Amino acid sequence: MAAEAVAAVEIRGALARLRRGTGLPVAFGGLVESGRPQIRISELSGTATAALSSLAVTSGNGLGGKAVALGRPCAVMDYPSSRHISHEYDVPVAAEGIRSVLAVPVVVRRRVRGVLYGALRSAQPLGDRTLDAAVAAARDVEQALVVRDEVRGLLAAAGPEPAAGSRRGDGAGGWEQVREAHAALRALAPRIADPALRAELLAACGLLTAPRPAAGTSLAPRELDVLSWVAAGATNAVVGERLGLRPETVKGYLRSAMRRLGAHTRGEAVTAARRAGLLP
Repeated sequence: MAAEAVAAVEIRGALARLRRGTGLPVAFGGLVESGRPQIRISELSGTATAALSSLAVTSGNGLGGKAVALGRPCAVMDYPSSRHISHEYDVPVAAEGIRSVLAVPVVVRRRVRGVLYGALRSAQPLGDRTLDAAVAAARDVEQALVVRDEVRGLLAAAGPEPAAGSRRGDGAGGWEQVREAHAALRALAPRIADPALRAELLAACGLLTAPRPAAGTSLAPRELDVLSWVAAGATNAVVGERLGLRPETVKGYLRSAMRRLGAHTRGEAVTAARRAGLLP
């Protein structure tokens, strides 16, 4: 699936969560178009017309454009009469019959990637709880896009897998970055609340490892997390910092992994795990 299509799916899911979390009857949103300072409204939820569909909102114009330009949430109690926004989009807004509107930017690495809108069909104040729920929905999209960006970068950096004999040599320098990214993504996975996204991330990590034999050696998730960082060259202290574990806990997981792999040293454990298809 193309990156834009994947991001659109995330926007669509976030709009459903925004409506559930805020109680707002209307939600819509879209992505900033590549190479252009504008949003394309592509996803609608609870709308009565198609007036907003495919609307191109230029940065700085209207409520959503203001949110893009400022990089922060914006809201108006009565869109048609608001003095705080420009009014290039009054016609489609009026056609949909919405009045109170909020717009929350989706910001990834300081760059706005999209905007989520929520709206009422009457002119009423939108309280802090409503805004907080909308911001939380946008943060979910941001987290999902960060993870998918990391996975794409990781896969791109991997390139063709080096021959088994070269994986430990000078020709595998690119794979050292892949291994570090692999470890970082595995460390990120437990902090992802969405179980489907967490599973997708771990599955993507699995694409970087060799096919595992049907009856191959297995490691517990935390043992594999620890060994992933060890494979990237991290000391026990660094592993503990990255995973939020005490040094003795790291040692315990490492000893357990070595025992399962039949290894006597850290290096042997990493080599055995790679041969078993558990590590890139």
